[in-house]
Amino acid sequence: MHNAAFQALGLDWTYELLDVPAAGLAAAVERLRSSDVAGANVTIPHKQAVMERLDGLDADAMRARAVNTIARDGDRLLGSNTDVAGIRAAISEVGLEPRGATVAVLGGGGSARAAAVALEGAHITFVSRHPDDVDLPGKVVAWGDRAVPAIVRGADLLLNATPLGRREEMPIRPAALPKDGAVIDLVYVTGGTPLVRKARSLGLRTADGWGVLLAQGARSFEVWTGRAAPLDAMRETLQP
Repeated sequence: MHNAAFQALGLDWTYELLDVPAAGLAAAVERLRSSDVAGANVTIPHKQAVMERLDGLDADAMRARAVNTIARDGDRLLGSNTDVAGIRAAISEVGLEPRGATVAVLGGGGSARAAAVALEGAHITFVSRHPDDVDLPGKVVAWGDRAVPAIVRGADLLLNATPLGRREEMPIRPAALPKDGAVIDLVYVTGGTPLVRKARSLGLRTADGWGVLLAQGARSFEVWTGRAAPLDAMRETLQP
C-alpha cells in the first residue's frame, strides 16, 4: 500500500517490513533517527512499549496510550495513533454520531482504546476476556457474562476490536447482533469477515477492516510526507 503510494507520487522511498523482537526494540527505534529514515509503523506487541522511547506524542496517542506510527522530525521521534483516524472513518461510513450513542466494543487491548478515543461522547461497554486487568474509559464486562448478548443486541454500534473471526467463526452469536444498529469489524478478510457478512445479510450498516486499514494507512502517509495520500493507488493494492 505505501510503496504504491510512494510510486504514485514519484517519491524514491521504500516501505520495508522489520521483524523486531522485544529485546531489539530499543535498537530498532534508534535506527529510526538516521537521516535516511522518515518514520515507521508499529504493530503488536510494541504499541505501548515504544512510547517511552519517543520524544513526543500526539493527542490521540496519549489518549489511546498506544502508538502505531512514528515520524522523524530532525533529531526527534514523534509518535501518533492513526488507528484512531481509521476507526473514525469507519464510524463515519456507517453514519453513526458517537455522542450519546450506545456502543459495545469487543476487546480490551490497544485497538479497543483507540476505538474509545474515536467514539468520544458515546456510552461504551467493553467486553473483555480479562476485565479485571484492563483500564478502559467505560463499563467493562467479562466475555462470558450472561448480559453480553442483551448489551450487544441493544447497541447502536457493535465494534469488534479483537482478532477473532478471521475464518468461519464469529466473535458473538448471530442472534445477538444489534437489532437496528451498525457493525464495524477491524479484522480484514477478503469478502468480509463472517461477522460483517452476517450483519450485511440482516440489512445492518457495516464497515470492515479494509476501510480502516486504508484510512489509517493514509493518515500515516500524511504524517511521514506532509502530502495528501494518493488514495486510489493505495486502495487498488488492497482490493480483496
